Amino acid sequence: MNSPPLHEIYDDQGRLTEYYVQDSFHSYLKSSLAQAKAEKLLDVEVLSSAEGDLMITGPALCLYFAALRCTTNPPSVPLPRSNKSGPKLDLSLSNCPPAFAGFLEVWSQTVPAIQSLVPEHQHDLARVICALPPLAQPLHPGLNRLAADLRSVAIDISQRRSFQDRYATDLQAAIDTGTGPAPRVKASFVPPPVYTPSPTASDFSGHLPPSPDPRTAKLDPDFSTGNGHRASQQHSSTRPRTPSLVSPTGPGIELIRETLYAALGDVLSQTPSLRPLLAADPPRAYFGAVALAILRVATAAMTPDGGVRGVLGEELTLAHCPPELRPFMLELGAIGRHATEVEEEDTEEAMRRAQRGEDIDVPRIERVRAMLEAGPGRVEEVAGGGRRSVEGRAVAFANRINALALGMTRLKGFRERQDEVFKVLAGVQ
Repeated sequence: MNSPPLHEIYDDQGRLTEYYVQDSFHSYLKSSLAQAKAEKLLDVEVLSSAEGDLMITGPALCLYFAALRCTTNPPSVPLPRSNKSGPKLDLSLSNCPPAFAGFLEVWSQTVPAIQSLVPEHQHDLARVICALPPLAQPLHPGLNRLAADLRSVAIDISQRRSFQDRYATDLQAAIDTGTGPAPRVKASFVPPPVYTPSPTASDFSGHLPPSPDPRTAKLDPDFSTGNGHRASQQHSSTRPRTPSLVSPTGPGIELIRETLYAALGDVLSQTPSLRPLLAADPPRAYFGAVALAILRVATAAMTPDGGVRGVLGEELTLAHCPPELRPFMLELGAIGRHATEVEEEDTEEAMRRAQRGEDIDVPRIERVRAMLEAGPGRVEEVAGGGRRSVEGRAVAFANRINALALGMTRLKGFRERQDEVFKVLAGVQ
């Protein structure tokens, strides 16, 4: 097999092409998943089911194994050769495609810490990435931070369509490794909806009512003031009923979806940097807007009993939520409660530092919003500097919100609206 032509390896600026880096990444991803399977970090059932956050776990493991293989300073990624005569190349910040520079920057910062771990703690880090409990005693205090950093990069990678379209093949390769003559198990992973509007998108107006325009649609008035719980109790007596966007007997996904999409209007108005990003990097902008909308709804639209107060006064209680949606509802509520705790801790920390005459850092909740908006490696551009907790709590919280966004946007109910809403977002100036 011949080496790929130079124009497939380097671009006009002498950087590695995105295609070449993507191809190398998927080559390593297959071997990383196979190694994780051999080390019993992932089993065939998990690999084939596509349940949980497998879209995040896989690339995070790939980044972890790449850190263990790194032999350069500053850190770089040794790329696999296409054949024995192919060139031996490393991916470094000097030759990295701009689209991947943020990923590589965050990853390179984790390499020294990962390589300094003793083998038992390195294995525990892989277990934490896979949501398994660490085994070594005493526990290493930095594992959660390192896992959060790797997972934050993995989340951004998982949003790329080039990754999504090939991930099922990567999973299947890992499943088939070492299985012998046993019956073939098939990976059931299906890529989430395409994040770019399709010119042949179906018109859903005959089946579902039109989505509210994010430029004009708003949540209930008290969403902006944080009085969602009080407003939900007063709603029936202070506000006339209006025709519902959601059928009373319709699936709960409609209400959750329309509530999140209505929140996008406020997200865009409060995050002006998302607008140029819609033109420059539509997938990043769309996913960032949805994640920010989830945080907004979680903090302003949840009722005390765990329900969601949505558009036009509709409410979906946890008791009436379809069973398949309850994990999403519970996670929305948990995110809202945690955000409240973070804001209270931010306020207390600011008061303590002010009393000591110290500079006040960017609040952790604002750093979380910056991570949701910009992705890993670009947070400093949005949120500025600040202390980094040992546990990487801000990164972990942003990862949690992003993981919920990934899960929700894979639901069929979201796919039915996604093209329409994306067209509206792309048209906002």
